[in-house]
Amino acid sequence: MLELINNFLSGKILILLVVGLGGYFTIRSRFVQVRHFLHMFAVFKGSLGSTAGHLTSFQALMLSLAGRVGAGNIAGVGVAITLGGPGAVFWMWVAAFIGMSSSFFECTLAQLYKRRDSEGMYRGGPSYYIQYGLGKRWLGMIMAVFILVTFSFGFNAVQSHAVTHSLNNAFGLSVDYTGFVLAILLGAVFVGGIKRIARVADLLVPIKTLSYVAITIYVIVVQFDHVPLMLLTIVKSAFGLDQTFAGMIGTAIVMGVKRGVFANEAGLGSAPNVAAVAQVKHPVAQGVVQAFSVFLDTFVICTCTALLILLSRIYAPGFEGDGLVLAQNSLAAVVGDWGRMFISVALALFVFTSILYNYYLGENSLRYLLGENKKAIVVFRGFVLMLIFWGGVENLSTVFAFADITMTLAALVNLTAMVLLFKVCLRVLDDYDSQRSKGIAVPVFDSSKFDDLDLDLKAWPSDTGSSLNSTVAASHAKDKANTLAMAMAMAMDKTK
Repeated sequence: MLELINNFLSGKILILLVVGLGGYFTIRSRFVQVRHFLHMFAVFKGSLGSTAGHLTSFQALMLSLAGRVGAGNIAGVGVAITLGGPGAVFWMWVAAFIGMSSSFFECTLAQLYKRRDSEGMYRGGPSYYIQYGLGKRWLGMIMAVFILVTFSFGFNAVQSHAVTHSLNNAFGLSVDYTGFVLAILLGAVFVGGIKRIARVADLLVPIKTLSYVAITIYVIVVQFDHVPLMLLTIVKSAFGLDQTFAGMIGTAIVMGVKRGVFANEAGLGSAPNVAAVAQVKHPVAQGVVQAFSVFLDTFVICTCTALLILLSRIYAPGFEGDGLVLAQNSLAAVVGDWGRMFISVALALFVFTSILYNYYLGENSLRYLLGENKKAIVVFRGFVLMLIFWGGVENLSTVFAFADITMTLAALVNLTAMVLLFKVCLRVLDDYDSQRSKGIAVPVFDSSKFDDLDLDLKAWPSDTGSSLNSTVAASHAKDKANTLAMAMAMAMDKTK
């Protein structure tokens, strides 16, 4: 029964809404993910500096990548290709392109309506912009419960199962032992709160990402002669033009879009919880960074897995086996048996950082529901760690099916809120674009221009307008000085 409900909600309703609304957001924003694509790199570069007492935009990016880049980027892509053929990769790219705009808007809203807590840290996410943007705290509480149950309880237990059994298959390690060690290591990070989670993500996310990209580049170099044909096969299969995969076009679209949506999480309401913690000068800046996160997740990491599989020529229509086995066998066919071990270690890193991300989503939701209740947070941490160990040694397919349903319900609530607040988000985007058109490299948010919105003035003080004015004034003063210097030089020339 859970599987039937899940297939209907997440396999049909959710996918149609995510793709349809993502397309609407893309068109109405005049393709914001295209217009700001190169600007994404400038914002990303400018976010590398540290901010005392707060998370930087770069740390928030690493934390969101910790969650986006998980088991789905390896096993999920393998499943998509197994069931939908090479054409599924193309539709995964399409879902990511549309998802970049959805992620941009939900993360901009999270920044706009974030709140500063008693410890001086920022909190935000769908529950916050539902309460303060729509004035519906009761709906925000339902959203918080959905996220807490889905990510911290359901998905964490299932991901623990995936990593312990992968290590057991690759190295023969006992699932009891690896489950216990995993819980201990995660507990050591949990007790440090969001700052320690961010520091660990800062360290592990670049390592896991760069190492995975590096092994893919090696495979591309070794199999370079097959790359053009492989890319042509992906495009032709996506439209049913390849005779070998002609009968799989429908499944290719469904599997590609579905795995793309669930890999990058754009529009599902999870990433905004992390996007809100960064300290930025304008909400749109973090929206741009998070759109870049979707690009990295799907166009880079998911594509790496697809290339590893397709270039190995292990896959053929009718392949039997799960996505993880396909990825392991594909890499092993090119580099040798150590490729299976590499995939298992990569999966362990992907899952470890993803669990940290999932835990934070739950803690953020718990703080929204109960406030700064330290006892409740300690109990919550203990319960999550218990589920992680339990998930490592037990098969929790029923838990996973239930978590899929609650995540879908949370996503439906989030998408509804995004539609209702879309005009507000467009106003904020127009303000950002207007400042950039005036030559202001780093736009600053002036909350006095948005005094009709219920914003936290501790997070967005209204006197930022003076900073903006001073920036504009400085720019004008510089122009006047340059004009005066030129006039003096011309006068001197005439005198001579």
